[in-house]
Amino acid sequence: MTLTLILQNTLIFTIPLLIVALAGMFAERSGIINIALDGIMIFGAFIGALTAASLRKLAFFVDHDQVTFLVALVAAALSGAIFSLLLSFSAIKLKADQTIGGTALNLLAPALALFFIKAIFQKDSLEMTSVRRAGGPKDFELFLGKGNDNIIYNIFGYISTFIAIALFILLSIWIYKTKTGLRLRSCGEHPQAAASVGINVNRMRYLGTTISGALAGFGGYAYIATVSGGTATDNVGGMGFLALAIMIFGNWKPLGIALGALMFGLLKCLSVSYLRIPFLVGLGLPSYFYNMVPYVVVLIVLAFTSKHSRAPKAEGIPYDKGMR
Repeated sequence: MTLTLILQNTLIFTIPLLIVALAGMFAERSGIINIALDGIMIFGAFIGALTAASLRKLAFFVDHDQVTFLVALVAAALSGAIFSLLLSFSAIKLKADQTIGGTALNLLAPALALFFIKAIFQKDSLEMTSVRRAGGPKDFELFLGKGNDNIIYNIFGYISTFIAIALFILLSIWIYKTKTGLRLRSCGEHPQAAASVGINVNRMRYLGTTISGALAGFGGYAYIATVSGGTATDNVGGMGFLALAIMIFGNWKPLGIALGALMFGLLKCLSVSYLRIPFLVGLGLPSYFYNMVPYVVVLIVLAFTSKHSRAPKAEGIPYDKGMR
């Protein structure tokens, strides 16, 4: 049972990190630095929570938890894509500093989320679980078998897990095996060369950043629906910044990102579940030790791996048609 618990909680933390780190990879592969992942996650989580709470006032959606979840997930992804246009417009059209633009979005998103939550609900957070029907199945879970003894249900209980894994596989294939994916990557390596063969660099960068925003919005809603128990606030626990570290650790490659997300997902799992693991309890270490381990490991791993990482050559550099 302990192994099942570890696997379940590891996946719960891994999925948002995996999909948001992939989001960062898409933007930076196209040549745009997206450090606004945390802000986009917050905005997507808020819109998703608002959509879910609104839909569950209708009888049909009260009786269809998974439909509610999927509609809210789509709304979160769309809102993330739209919000990311602020970054791509400033970086591509205005040629503004991308780091400053991303920082501005990280400051804007929580302010917007908290303002609207207070204005609409007169609260500091939006609780989606407050509308759960009595005696029904848990919100945001996929029923895969009868009873709690079903190991598949216990480990892969959230529908977002399957969607995220499918998206990760399909998008990883798309960026490496399709013509459009190759064009997008070329714009992050040598945009002038890409333009010389007829590729619209600005269009590819808009595409990469929009995909990045949609994935980050998805990850934000997946985070609040699984990790934080359906509560939308003005933060996502710094998961966006941790996803950036995973992207760098993974060397901007899907397989490396997947391995990094699993590793940090396990560490986050241990930090919140150690009291239910007899071996860790027996060590007698204080709770704050397990809470700080994931972040200390991030620093150590980045210190040793960053010198071997190779970022896309043209990331962060505004594209100028006149440059050669």
